[in-house]
Amino acid sequence: MSNQEYQQYVAAMAKPSPMGKNLVWAFLVGGGICAMGQGLSTLYERWGAGENALPLVSLTLVFLAALLTGLGVFDDIARKAGAGTLVPITGFSNAMVSPALEFQSEGRITGTGAKIFTVAGPVLAYGVFASVVYGCYLMLIL
Repeated sequence: MSNQEYQQYVAAMAKPSPMGKNLVWAFLVGGGICAMGQGLSTLYERWGAGENALPLVSLTLVFLAALLTGLGVFDDIARKAGAGTLVPITGFSNAMVSPALEFQSEGRITGTGAKIFTVAGPVLAYGVFASVVYGCYLMLIL
């Protein structure tokens, strides 16, 4: 079977994705997460957190996503909402906790410790690198 024949076979067998429905779910869930973050921010400010309200929101969202990942609920939500759950900070939390859970049977060091950054490690490395490059650019230009 040639590559072209294989591609035709895959296209014929693949179930079409309901793009409109997927977009609505991603929008609603992602928007819901962001609305929850805004609500938490308002709540923390009313409780007197002041300038610490936003870091507390991030911490709360990361904790909730990690908890839901550990309970197996986050994956069910992500399966339905797609990128709506992965774009906000909750996706980063899920990317850290999922490999840690998956490889915990290999031990704390060689399993959890070594694999926890398999997805998030490159994001962190390139994020730090990009911020250094951008900071140097701003120093030279300004």
